[in-house]
Amino acid sequence: MSFQNPVFIPGPTNIPEVIRKACDMPTVDHRSPIFGRILHPVRENVRAVLKSESASVIVFPATGTGGWECAITNTLSAGDKVLMARNGMFSHKWIDMCRRFGLEVQVVETPWGQGIPADTFGAILAEDKTHTIKAVLATHNETATGVVSDIAAIRRAMDGAHHPARLLVDGVSSIGSMDFRFDDWGVDVAVTGSQKGFMLPAGLAIVGFSEKAKAAGATAGLPRCFFDIRDMEKGYQVNGYPYTPSVGLLNGLKMSSEMLLDEGLENVFARHRRIATGVRAAVEAWGLKLCAESADVQSDTVSAVMTPLGTEVVGQAASVYDMAFGVGLGEVAGKLFRIGHLGNLTDAMMLSGLATAEMCMADLGMDITLGSGVAAAQKVYARGRTETAKKEAA
Repeated sequence: MSFQNPVFIPGPTNIPEVIRKACDMPTVDHRSPIFGRILHPVRENVRAVLKSESASVIVFPATGTGGWECAITNTLSAGDKVLMARNGMFSHKWIDMCRRFGLEVQVVETPWGQGIPADTFGAILAEDKTHTIKAVLATHNETATGVVSDIAAIRRAMDGAHHPARLLVDGVSSIGSMDFRFDDWGVDVAVTGSQKGFMLPAGLAIVGFSEKAKAAGATAGLPRCFFDIRDMEKGYQVNGYPYTPSVGLLNGLKMSSEMLLDEGLENVFARHRRIATGVRAAVEAWGLKLCAESADVQSDTVSAVMTPLGTEVVGQAASVYDMAFGVGLGEVAGKLFRIGHLGNLTDAMMLSGLATAEMCMADLGMDITLGSGVAAAQKVYARGRTETAKKEAA
């Protein structure tokens, strides 16, 4: 596959050249003050991306899956009960992890294509008079289905039930690309990874903890060693890690977080929303539907396009046009293909992906008019024409 073409998988995402170069650095002593000048700005920047004043940011040499493990092992004990919806492959995997650690998981089975039912959560929590449920786990953006859930609504449901459970959120494919409000939403643990909105290679699990979540660590009984945040915070106090850190990736995270903050978070979110809107317009022009069942749950970072030839579309793109799209996973395997539109992406880059997707579908005999989806997206992206129209109207 050609390295010249951008990728349109929902992660890992395209890496800006300046970030790639930031990761490519000479060896430094990770126990020296030099490392502290990388580590501490990273934590401050990520806290700002989370829109938090006080979250304790911990960065592990791992991936988002490691972040999930960190979230539960530092806050829960074997036999604890947690509440979670299964509405996609990644919520399914987190449920599986919880069960492997001996947690009791109350699963709210939710159609793949729908968001987390906050009202159902509220009713379950209201009935839990003895507060046996210790945590609510939520996947903010379900990468397998292109569905976003309303975390603020889940917090309102928890508060409405006067329930003290902690709120643990998987923001792997949302944080850094879509609005995420750690403080305003009352999130206790937020999990993400380096390879999505932060535009880095895979290799870092990025986790934010509230004071309430950190306090739970004093009594949490699940086994933890590598992912023990107490050890990490002790290391941070002396500019180091309890083990060898990924210095190059952390330097890249310093650069990428600076880029996001320099662009302005609201501008970052608006860019993702605009690109996603163009993709949705293209899908409609093709006469196809998204897995997300309603507009209010459509993700701004990934669109899952329903077609029984989804796997073939991805294969055609890779083998003929040297371009990568995402296949369906789990219950939607073979039923769709996924277009990732997050991270280092522009309108023009997205148009190339849409044009290639059209060629693949036409090659496979689907009833697709070449240029239809591209033209629909162009109407969304053509800001110059919009500015001209505004001037003429004035």
